[in-house]
Amino acid sequence: MRAVDATIRRRLESDVALIREVAEYIIASGGKRLRPAMLLLAAGAAGYGGRHHHELAAVVEFIHTATLLHDDVVDESGLRRGRKTANAAFGNAASVLVGDFLYSRAFQMMLTVDDMRVMAVLAEATNTIAEGEVLQLLNVHNADTDEVRYLEVVRRKTAKLFEAATRLGAILGRAAPENEEGLAQYGMHVGTAFQLIDDVLDYSGDLQETGKNLGDDLNEGKPTLPLIYALRNGTQAQVQTVRHAIEQGGRDDFAAVLEAITDTGALDYARAQAASEAKLACTAIEQLPHSKYRDSLLQLADFAVNRTH
Repeated sequence: MRAVDATIRRRLESDVALIREVAEYIIASGGKRLRPAMLLLAAGAAGYGGRHHHELAAVVEFIHTATLLHDDVVDESGLRRGRKTANAAFGNAASVLVGDFLYSRAFQMMLTVDDMRVMAVLAEATNTIAEGEVLQLLNVHNADTDEVRYLEVVRRKTAKLFEAATRLGAILGRAAPENEEGLAQYGMHVGTAFQLIDDVLDYSGDLQETGKNLGDDLNEGKPTLPLIYALRNGTQAQVQTVRHAIEQGGRDDFAAVLEAITDTGALDYARAQAASEAKLACTAIEQLPHSKYRDSLLQLADFAVNRTH
């Protein structure tokens, strides 16, 4: 990971000062570097012994960071990882354009690996993520969004980059087709679990740990899984409250919505769904040879579900 961080900083170089400033602000703001770590571990589990995994791990982080920059502009977010978002600090225009820079720099970096399969996986992933972002936009303030439709957004917008990261590790290690597919499925399921726990933490997390305000999703009118479950299982009054909160956005109804979510057991349901995804992820890599890399992947699946930030 130190080698990946060094690659990230080297590749952020630009003779345009504002690009350096905004990109450095984002990269230095922390984050779990989970996707790059999963790529490194997948490459290790597949027996890779070269150096391209550092470059591709940085590529994955750049793509992730670009999506965060664009997301925060779309969502009008003001806080991420306990700091002002880049759009709050530098303005929307700078955030969007630096996000574009990170995307284009990522594609420049892909070329250094000189592997068409790598290019194909990353090109498909970025396209799928963009589709997921548009689908999410269509769901905003839509209280009729059901669990199937919501999970489709999660698979495309969040889980796809996790899946691409672990598939790339397998490709670098020239894994057998069944092992490549297993690692890709692992990434997809862990990515889904990760997002479902994000949904839970939006109603139960601690600002000091999550770096985000409670109720951000509700404020933006996003019908996440806890809300969808409460709509499906709440009393008539609770359903009316949650529906109104989604359709109107804002935090005015947060206390009443939180009570509805708690009463219906919505957070427990979302956690159980995340745990189910993590179990599927572990099953997907059972056939891999025993190694410290596989063991770490199994531990990461557990972390995705049991984390508090």
